Amino acid sequence: MENNNIQLNRKDDPEKGLKRSLETNKLSMIAMGCAIGTGLFLGSGLAIQAAGPSVLLSYALGAFIVLLLMGCLAEMTVAHPTSGSFGAIAETYVNPMAGYLVRYSYWISNVLAVGVEVSAVSVYMKYWFPAVPGIVWILLFAGVLIYVNATSVNTFATFEYWFSFLKISAIVGFILLGAYVLLGTSEQPHIGPENFVNEGGFFPFGWWGMWVAVFISLFSFLGTEMIAITSGEAKDPDVAVPKALKATVFRLSTFYVLTIGIMLMIVPWKTAGIEESPFVKVMEILNIPGASGIMNFIILTAALSAMNAQLYASTRMMFSLARRENAPSILGKLNKRNVPANALAVSTMGIFIAAGVHALLPGSSYAFMMGISMFGAIFTWFMIFISHLYFRVQWEKSGGRRLPVRMIGFPYLTILGAGLLFCLMITTWFTDFKIMLQFGVPWLLFLSVAYFVSKKRNSIQHPGQESPNKKIN
Repeated sequence: MENNNIQLNRKDDPEKGLKRSLETNKLSMIAMGCAIGTGLFLGSGLAIQAAGPSVLLSYALGAFIVLLLMGCLAEMTVAHPTSGSFGAIAETYVNPMAGYLVRYSYWISNVLAVGVEVSAVSVYMKYWFPAVPGIVWILLFAGVLIYVNATSVNTFATFEYWFSFLKISAIVGFILLGAYVLLGTSEQPHIGPENFVNEGGFFPFGWWGMWVAVFISLFSFLGTEMIAITSGEAKDPDVAVPKALKATVFRLSTFYVLTIGIMLMIVPWKTAGIEESPFVKVMEILNIPGASGIMNFIILTAALSAMNAQLYASTRMMFSLARRENAPSILGKLNKRNVPANALAVSTMGIFIAAGVHALLPGSSYAFMMGISMFGAIFTWFMIFISHLYFRVQWEKSGGRRLPVRMIGFPYLTILGAGLLFCLMITTWFTDFKIMLQFGVPWLLFLSVAYFVSKKRNSIQHPGQESPNKKIN
């Protein structure tokens, strides 16, 4: 690969037109907003049911995988700050088909993840309005967030910043309250570290249960890669992206392990589930007047925040696909506010899928939507590790500039991350989440056929013309 194929050159970037106006603090908050959603506030109940108290190890291992992923992603994103991000990198350093599969898989993952969040919204609203059909809340909140995403990137970022600020404040408050209760101020029995070993011990479902819960924990961490996508609209990506990635991983790891640890010491793990957030259950057990309602409001905000960020991610990925001629060109157009409004419109389909699933499976829509949305995300993460193996070798051979951020332990830690993700994907076939592979394998086959059909059509329409997809600018 020639040197000029991997040097940064924004002049001829097919994704140009997006404004570079996002600052470091907003980048971090966007990633936190996407990652701290129903995965922590509602999905943690599902993880606890799968692993019992050993879920703490599940989240710790999940955080370790994310740490490895962020190391690889930070190195590559500093070299190529573009909204196509890891899709464009896979395209350049692995092959064009890999970039095609990654972009579309990540797009469908976020489209469906929007459906996961909006399904959770209907669960939270039942706390106040049990008689109102969930589909009413799905459509109402969807309309508000579509409007926010259709205005400008700064409007989106401002909403996300304050959404995330509220969530982080609530988590810190929850940790402080939990610590206050656990230090002996509460007269309630059965509260304390003994809950880690009651009801079957620390590993009530053995190591297998702990391992299965790692998969669920990864859903909680999805969204940290969002920073790489926002790099295309970041003011100073060389500085902002690595700083935001490191801060996000540290905060997420701390918040998840601490909050779930406190939760388990207050709420017996067998009572956790997804009919109600474990956070709300904690407040009910502690009998704090009005606290459960306030916590439910904060959790609702968390779901809306994650949904907001996922709409952004899916929109930018579809925009990237269109600008690189892998999707209809109309989806690559910007409106007067420099927002890819057409790509946004297509990316809202997850909301309507969620509404349909909620109508058909009102009791299990959340778990179902989570299962099918996970494949694209886990596949994307796996391909980030694979792309990094190719990237580092080719970058050094090409004589590219010295990277200010480098992944430690290369290639061993990169291979370890890829191996752990691959094993987790295979594991799902033997669990209630086999829907992930049942959806994901046909999805990849469909995309592969679509790629070759598209490639053949382009070669007929533009014989001898070099594809714009062959390099990142």
